[in-house]
Order: sequence, then C-alpha cells, then structure tokens
Amino acid sequence: MTIISRGKWRSSTVSMHRVCLIHYHEIGLKGRNRLRFERRLLENLEATLSGYPVTRIHRISGHLAVDVTDASRIDEVAGLIAATPGVVRVSLAWCCKRDLDVMYEVARKALFDNDGFTSFKVAAKRSNTDFEIDSMQMNRLFGSFLCEAAPDAKVKMKDPDVTVHVEVVQGSAYIYSRTLKGVGGLPVGSAGRVVSLLSAGIDSPVATWRIVHRGAIALCIHFSGRPQTGDSSEELVEEIVEQLRPAAGIAKLYVVPFGDYQREISLSVPPKLRVIMYRRLMFAIACQIAHREKAGALVTGESLGQVASQTLANIRVTDEVCDLPVFRPLIGADKQEIMDRAKLLGTYDISIQNSEDCCTLFMPRNPETHADPDEVHAAWDSLPIDEWVEQILEDIEVTDCFCPAYHHSRS
Repeated sequence: MTIISRGKWRSSTVSMHRVCLIHYHEIGLKGRNRLRFERRLLENLEATLSGYPVTRIHRISGHLAVDVTDASRIDEVAGLIAATPGVVRVSLAWCCKRDLDVMYEVARKALFDNDGFTSFKVAAKRSNTDFEIDSMQMNRLFGSFLCEAAPDAKVKMKDPDVTVHVEVVQGSAYIYSRTLKGVGGLPVGSAGRVVSLLSAGIDSPVATWRIVHRGAIALCIHFSGRPQTGDSSEELVEEIVEQLRPAAGIAKLYVVPFGDYQREISLSVPPKLRVIMYRRLMFAIACQIAHREKAGALVTGESLGQVASQTLANIRVTDEVCDLPVFRPLIGADKQEIMDRAKLLGTYDISIQNSEDCCTLFMPRNPETHADPDEVHAAWDSLPIDEWVEQILEDIEVTDCFCPAYHHSRS
C-alpha cells in the first residue's frame, strides 16, 4: 500500500490566507437570542487571542472566522480557540477567492496538509446561490482534480483518512481538512455569575470548570487552614486557576484564612458536628460574597454520599444558611468519572500533591452522617456567627484573574 506524505504538492502563487473557522452548535439553537451569544463568544475570543497574530474575528455564514497573519502559528491559535467554551470545533482553513482554478490549488494544499493518508473524500457546500456551481457538482469536480493530484490515494466515502471540506460563502471560499475538537458548551458570561467553593482537591476544580463550561462566570473562594496550617493549599489553588485559564471563566480568587475559626468551632460544639459547622460557616461567607458580586448561586464539588458531609441530611442542613441556590455539577458522578475529567483538564496532577488544608483540620473521628436539624441549630446558635462573618469579610484576600466577560458585564 502506498502511503502519501505531506509536502508533495507543487508550489503555487495562489492568493490566500490562513483562517481558523469556528463551529458551534448550541449557540445556533438560541433563536432570537443567537446574536447575543455569538457576540459574547466573539468578545471572549478577542480577549483570549490578544497578543497573537490575529487581525480580526468576524461572522460568516453560521460560523466565526479568525484571520491568522502568521501561518506558522495557526496550530497554537487553534488550540486556544478550541479551549474556549462555546466552541464545538475549530478548522484550520485557507480563505481564497471564488475562482475554480484558485480553489483547486488550495484544495490540493489542504489534502497534502496531512501525513500518511491512503484515502480521501470531498465534502463541498455552497451557502450562497450566486456561485454558479452547486454542492454536488463541486464534489465531483474537486474529487476528480484531487484524484489526479494524488493518484495513489483512493476515494472513500465512509471513514476516509482525510476529508477535504470546500465551503463557498458570499465573496469567499474556505477550504480545510484538519479540525480540532472544542470543549463545547456556552460562552463565558452568557449565564451570569456564581461563587464557587474551590479547594486544592480533585472535585471542586472539575465542578468549577463544568459550570464555566455552561456559560457562567466563576468567582472562586478558597478556605485555607492558615494560620493553623501553612499556605501550600493556596499555592496549589493558584496553580489550578492558572491551569483553567484558557477557559477564561474565573474572574477572582478569594482566599479566607479559616484555621482559627475551625479551632474555635472544634472547642465549642460536639465533635460529630464540627464538619457541618465548618461547612455552614463557609456557605454563609460565600453567600455574602455572592451578594456583593451580584452572583446568582453557589457551586460546590460535592458528590452524593462520597464523604460524611455529602449525605442528603447533611447537605440539607448546610444549605439552610444560604438564601441562594447551591449548584452541585458532580452530584451524580462517581470518583473515577471526576478523576478522568480532572486529568483531561490538567488539574489532577496538581490536586494529588500533598498540602495542608482546612479539609483535614480538627476533623473528628466519627463525623455525623445524618444530622438532626435541632442539634445543628442549637450548636450554630451557640457560635458568634455574625461577628465571625463580618471579621472574615474584612480580612479576606482577593486576586483578580483573567476573565474579560466579567469586566464586560460590569461596564
């Protein structure tokens, strides 16, 4: 079997330029709101690609197109685009004029942009009827031309090694054969703001990403064991935020030195209720931050039944302290599913590093799994909660993160 390698096409002076062609799905189903979602995605991409060799981002026939001035960096640009919520696929295309001879040469270039192929097909589409050749005719013409250009390759209509796409729109043609899979979802900033409780563990980064993936802006809050522990968990959380940066959905990182309050709780309430009191105080603080930031919900990485604090009874008594919805994107996921997603996101290797954090600080031997509401209320009322919350909000440490949608929403 003959293998065809990249680089066997002849040189050409055809006028063309490189373009990343962006495909989306859910945005296209938004009806009258579609333009708003497209505009949000375009603004997010403009911010993400600032400083890269890009001249403009514009809409063409149900896609967004990113004009790339440095062809050698198109893979780098396409990778950033693919990591942007709202993008389903990004194709590394050439844009040229609607002239068959020119388009043939570009199609040849697109075919040989692939190594080691033995089969191909053409998928042509005409989006504007002022071009005289329809889609079926283009398939035949380009297929015939490429058969001559690559005589050792076979035309294969099902599962070919390479598909050369030819899309004709008003004024231009876009031709490509390589496409990257995007993360999908909705553009960041299209679904409001949330406050996400972010630890250095495996679960909460995945939960944060999933809610960002659905278009929300995340304001993350990390409860550190400091000063009862070191600040290693804070360093890991900063790494996690940096790893999630391509999604551009985290606007701020709030850090709460929480260790002394845990110590006070451990000295004041029955041991079995410590974890519930920790969680309730965390939720009370996060809820105050949410109101300050005009966020509509809290987000946690809890999975039903995974640990003592995540039983139905304990979730119920924890949620009582917050007057906002609490989203749990991982509530029905098992640990292996969460770990697999964390590996894909690149946060897993960060989260498995050893660190001192508040999650294991002053933990009881036998935490309550089915809390009695009356006992919880009595323990809660014995603590100076309002005073603590006020003091914590004064001492909280805030870092601004890269989230263009957050600044757009405030302007």
